[in-house]
Amino acid sequence: MSPGADAPGPFELDELTVADLQKRMQSGQDTAKSLVQKYLARIERLDTRGPALHYMIEINPEALAIAEALDEERRKSGPRGALHGVPVLIKDNIGTADRMTTTAGSLALEGSIPAKDSFVAARLREAGAVIIGKTNLSEWANFRSTRSSSGWSARGGQAKNPYALDRNPSGSSSGTGGAVAANYGAVGLGSETDGSVTSPSNNCCLVGIKPTVGLVSRSGVVPISHTQDTVGPMTRTVMDAAILLGAIAGPDADDLVTKNALVRGHRDYTTFLDAAGLKGARIGIPRKGFFGYNPHSDKIAEDAIAIMKRLGAVIVDPVEFPDGDELGKAEYEVLLYEFKADLNAYLAGLGPAAPIKSLKDAIDFNERNRAREMPYFGQEIFIEAQAKGPLTEQAYLDALATCERLSRTQGIDAAMDKHRLDALVAPTSAPPSLIDLVNGDYGSGSATTFPAVAGYPHITVPAGFVFGLPVGVSFFGRAWSEPELLKLAYAFEQATKHRRPPAFLPTAEL
Repeated sequence: MSPGADAPGPFELDELTVADLQKRMQSGQDTAKSLVQKYLARIERLDTRGPALHYMIEINPEALAIAEALDEERRKSGPRGALHGVPVLIKDNIGTADRMTTTAGSLALEGSIPAKDSFVAARLREAGAVIIGKTNLSEWANFRSTRSSSGWSARGGQAKNPYALDRNPSGSSSGTGGAVAANYGAVGLGSETDGSVTSPSNNCCLVGIKPTVGLVSRSGVVPISHTQDTVGPMTRTVMDAAILLGAIAGPDADDLVTKNALVRGHRDYTTFLDAAGLKGARIGIPRKGFFGYNPHSDKIAEDAIAIMKRLGAVIVDPVEFPDGDELGKAEYEVLLYEFKADLNAYLAGLGPAAPIKSLKDAIDFNERNRAREMPYFGQEIFIEAQAKGPLTEQAYLDALATCERLSRTQGIDAAMDKHRLDALVAPTSAPPSLIDLVNGDYGSGSATTFPAVAGYPHITVPAGFVFGLPVGVSFFGRAWSEPELLKLAYAFEQATKHRRPPAFLPTAEL
């Protein structure tokens, strides 16, 4: 099928990596300022005009000035590192103390500017990256309604999948996924509670990393769950994901879960990348609950497993896992309790200038502004969460214990101990589904829940296409195993190179 009528022509920076951009700046072919200008022109061409992809909520009005200052610094003292002058996109729940707001896509937080940068935004600035804008997302990180449409927010509208415009980019990091896939910037940050980095990466033919909870700080990020939330890279290559992860990882006094990040984490994850990394690796294949929900995803995963075996991996198949339904029920209970507590704490931390002060205020705002905030779906999850008590209640403590037992003790840890595994592999998710604002999302399964609930790392890599729609394969494992997972993911990527840029087709290649 030929590209859609609104698809752009060739773009000078299409598919360029962080290293490619550095070479252009080092040679004088480009500057940080010219790169920002080119990406901003791309955004203008695709986001509000042409196919109107709706990936961006705000453009950083200071981006060009920041780029100019970084160019001057490069001339005087050289680059700070791999990200110096590189345009980066971040999700609109990641706080920045600048002229952009941080709203999680909701009108209820319109105008909200935190007193200081989130830890990860500060890390990006320290690395010399240029934050060029805030990306759209599934509003409130897809934790408002049981029948939401991923990629929709009141502030940003409905994001489209760049491979087929009538398909969903998935969520909640929908805008980052679509924007990086469409080459709005070099790399991007999303956030995940369960699938919000890895699922849109699957749908947008990206590499996505959901790190170990505790490797990357959540301070300054609009929360859902302190036991599962994390920020993660969304990129077009494993190398770029490794670069970005190293830039944002580390301990933060404002997020005590990161206390071990200096000892267990690394500042440079690129040193672990090895094109021969699958040779001798023991890869477990969990079948029950991870396969069987979509024949197309199964086929792509089976092909990927065959390639890994050919590259020297030892395949252990099948590997037993606990009941995912029981885990899902316990997870939802935990998230309801933690969302109420964590959101109320976040809003209190914004101080007197906060547009709303509590989850109850958000619910009331949505009701008052129903026509703008809830034209397609409601706030059933908000209401369920508001009804929950404090985190001392036995129902919460029991659900939390069930989550840890099933996802860790009897789940990932048990499987890896029993079979002496280096990683587990499964299809990331089904191919992208159609956008449905009337009925909301529909989906049939994914690999996200066990590593998400455990707080363990999960990397997805492009693995093939179904009717022109991308599908990924997932690598996940023990806590702090990012080096091993990156090595395996890189070896698979280098052997297959399934990533291809989108053509912005009006519909799938049926």
